[in-house]
Amino acid sequence: MRPLRSCRILLIGFILASCSPLKVIDTLVPNEGYTAETGIAYGPEKRQMLDIYHPVRPDLSKPVIVFFYGGSWKNGERGNYRFIGQSFAAEGFTVVVPDYRLYPEVRFPDFIQDGAAAIAWVADNLDRPTGGNSRIVLIGHSAGAHIASLLALDEHYLTRDGVSPDVIQAVVGLAGPYAFDPLRYRSTKPIFENAEDPDTARPVTFVRAGAPPTLLLHGVEDRTVWPLNSEDLAARLAKAGNHVSYLPLEGTGHVEILLALAQPFTYLAPVRASIVSFIEEPER
Repeated sequence: MRPLRSCRILLIGFILASCSPLKVIDTLVPNEGYTAETGIAYGPEKRQMLDIYHPVRPDLSKPVIVFFYGGSWKNGERGNYRFIGQSFAAEGFTVVVPDYRLYPEVRFPDFIQDGAAAIAWVADNLDRPTGGNSRIVLIGHSAGAHIASLLALDEHYLTRDGVSPDVIQAVVGLAGPYAFDPLRYRSTKPIFENAEDPDTARPVTFVRAGAPPTLLLHGVEDRTVWPLNSEDLAARLAKAGNHVSYLPLEGTGHVEILLALAQPFTYLAPVRASIVSFIEEPER
């Protein structure tokens, strides 16, 4: 094994074994190429706050990215995702990372409604239409991918906040649990116990013709959220006639797919490059 590759593997192992791996990543990510606005309220609740990362050289033709982090609907903090803002700001995108309320403070569907409220704030304050109003791309990882896809497919969340579903230009899901039944698992049943019908919490339930173009990436080695979730959603979207791309990533697990978005680790898997290419596809 090459010495450089060995060092990289050891470093990645250290990061994944750390008590606070996201904080370790943060120390390695360049603190340049963007300006940040932090702690902006999009609602009255304490966790209804968001951070904005503006590129130094903004491209007004690019949509705004809204990134929803994961954490099993129980954990997460927007301040740990500066690496997401920096990574896409380096590509000319404005990036918004919202917090949302978590279990046990709230249960489904409150965190989905928080996501819709964050999108409404972005549409009112950052949307920059150039001949149309579809200017937001949703990106999510794990539980955040579940939130992003449900917001894109179940239109009532956005319309409830006075936002046209057409504002969503595209959706990118990283290792999302789109098809699972949350009431079957001890870890998620209390979070979703308000759902009288578990199908109302499953993004695959709401697949329809005319859904936003969707890119689904999933690590083949993921044992936290099985790739079958992405395969199922991709198949249903395609059957309904939608523009969907599914990219299984060999040698990639649940955390590595997120780590590959951090600028020092983009070599791990073509996650960022695939996302940027998908968003900028000329035929869309």
